[in-house]
Amino acid sequence: MSTNGTPPEEPNVPEQPLVEGTPAPAGAPEESGRRRLAAGLWPPRLSRAQLIVALLLFVLGLGLAIQVRSNSDSGPLRGARQEDLVRILDELDGRTKRLEDEKQKLEEQRKELESSSNQAEEARKQTVEKERQLGILAGTVAAQGPGITLRITDPKGQVQSDQLLDTLQELRAAGAEAIQINGVRVVAGSFFSDEGGGVAIDGKKITQPYEFRVIGKPQDLEPALNIPGGVVQTLEKEQATANVTRSAKIVVDALRAAKQPDYARSSSS
Repeated sequence: MSTNGTPPEEPNVPEQPLVEGTPAPAGAPEESGRRRLAAGLWPPRLSRAQLIVALLLFVLGLGLAIQVRSNSDSGPLRGARQEDLVRILDELDGRTKRLEDEKQKLEEQRKELESSSNQAEEARKQTVEKERQLGILAGTVAAQGPGITLRITDPKGQVQSDQLLDTLQELRAAGAEAIQINGVRVVAGSFFSDEGGGVAIDGKKITQPYEFRVIGKPQDLEPALNIPGGVVQTLEKEQATANVTRSAKIVVDALRAAKQPDYARSSSS
């Protein structure tokens, strides 16, 4: 106590610094590291360019997913039975073997020409044989051999020229060597068109039932028409029927006139 009437001085206590982990003084804002992180992340601050890029990526991903699903669902062999797949593989093996056989024949002809003592006579024989083969392909000579007969009945009139052309192409791919449809010889240059209630081949109108006479290996021709999604199933969707009959002897006797080219000449003449 002071003797002169003045209030006593308070003791000088040093100010204690704040230590991390101790409560802040009253009235000070309390903000931890977690709150600052949350405040920085949400709400997100996205620019207009980032939003456009994100939208484009989403649309691209959606399109790819739809395309992959569509391709996987619409495959022509999806859901095919095991025996059908085996038959398709056998058909492919058959085509490969035919090409290998043709290559072997050409190799043998070359060797015969090289080793024959009478090359002129051998060349003449091969020329005659090649002429006969080309005549069959060109449709200028008749042909016979094993094959099939395909008869298409179309009571509703739904079968059009493009479907007959697909049938022809499938037969050719399976090894058909000579084909005749309703008395019209079909060759490499033949064309199909729709014409008033029927189909025209090279300008000649034919009507149903359409009958294909096909010379070739029956074991290859018939399975080619009956594969899943093939000719027979396609015709059935049009309410048409297709009957295939194998035969040891098919006669293709419709002929085409040999056409003399106007401009093309043999390069050896």
